[in-house]
Amino acid sequence: MKNSYWLRSGFYTLSEKAAALLFGFGGAILLFRTISQESFGVWVLFLSITSILEVGRIGLLQNALVKYLATSSGDEEAGRITTASLVLNFLLTSIIVLFLLLLSIPISHWLDAPELAGLLKIYCLTTMALIPFFQGNYIQQANLDFRGIFWSNVVKGGILFFYILFLFVNKVEVNLPQLAFCQVAAAIGASITAWVFAKPYFRFSKKLDWGWVEKLFHFGKYVFGTNLSTQLYKNVDKLLLGGLPGGGKIAVALYDAAIRVTNLTDVPTASMANMLFPQSAKRMQDGNGAVKKLYEKAVGAILAFMVPCIIGVLLFADWIILLVAGKEYAEAANILRITILFGLFMPYAVQFGTVLDSIGKPRINFIYTIGSLALTAVLNFVFINKYGAFGAAIGTLSAYAVTFVFMQAFLRKHLKVNPLNPFVYMVEFYGKCLKFGLDYNKDRVGAETVEPFQAAEK
Repeated sequence: MKNSYWLRSGFYTLSEKAAALLFGFGGAILLFRTISQESFGVWVLFLSITSILEVGRIGLLQNALVKYLATSSGDEEAGRITTASLVLNFLLTSIIVLFLLLLSIPISHWLDAPELAGLLKIYCLTTMALIPFFQGNYIQQANLDFRGIFWSNVVKGGILFFYILFLFVNKVEVNLPQLAFCQVAAAIGASITAWVFAKPYFRFSKKLDWGWVEKLFHFGKYVFGTNLSTQLYKNVDKLLLGGLPGGGKIAVALYDAAIRVTNLTDVPTASMANMLFPQSAKRMQDGNGAVKKLYEKAVGAILAFMVPCIIGVLLFADWIILLVAGKEYAEAANILRITILFGLFMPYAVQFGTVLDSIGKPRINFIYTIGSLALTAVLNFVFINKYGAFGAAIGTLSAYAVTFVFMQAFLRKHLKVNPLNPFVYMVEFYGKCLKFGLDYNKDRVGAETVEPFQAAEK
């Protein structure tokens, strides 16, 4: 049963993250070749801002709903929890819409991107359309059903990707407002899909329980702050690069070309985090030792994938950028050689946050994330003013390295985590893969040897 959970959830979550990333990556490859670097830089800034807002909303809603639904005492309590969560979803979405309407113009002025204001206003429709998408997917996750999460994300990413592909194939001029309105259509399609798959698990109460609203909010507020800060942490380099004199929209486009390749390595990290949260929440009953082992194994499994990728990118960065973005972005190759090193630190950082949330310490995770954000902003401010897009890469990598030391010191003190153990599990993973391959080949050779004798006997 345990293996069945990991295999089933692993397949769907890995496939979901891979599909979303590949649709985004594929769309970017087409946009690199169809719009100017200035326009692409504006689109990157738009996606950065909206992703910060949406990930913040996910933080307030997801972990609290999954945690309490997974441990609810029955349908009646589950109904009160789900209804309270839906109310929080509406309230937070309203705040996001108000934020975008009020600040879209000032933000576009700061980033020297007038087109950005219109895109952010269009996104108000997208974020409202995503309410059923998020609610349905969290309910499914709480019930350990990942099918609908996969298909709704495929619809969400696929609609935008195939629209861009259609414009590219037919050589139709691409403009950014068209892409923003296509996002609205994608959000509607994804929400319908998520709602259909989540329907068997729906439990709603006729009366709103404000006690549960308050409880979900107080649990989620730290995760909200952490996720918001984490996403700022991941995008502050682009935002500062767009707003500081040493950067600009073209610098953002070059930097994003490198980041797009680097983000391909996020698939195993994000997938493992989604699987780890409900499991580590349950492992708390077995003590810190069980959580420690789960953390180290999860990081080790991710590193087993990451390390070969990092080596390959370091060797072939020039060819990769040429293939992905074209010769106009050739300068991004050396930026990529720096950003790919983020992959050595990200597995530790992401699983750190997941474990702290699952063991009931979201406040500590929030404090660490705020500190990391501040450090990243300071280092990026210094290096961007000196080195432009290269400075963004150097500043962010330096911040990851310093943050890694402090996070591992905390885990060492409270969970006895050894940061070297994931590499031990990584080597064990390679050994098991090699053994599996040798055994499979041996069995195959043996079967081929036996078959002629069986045929002769007949």
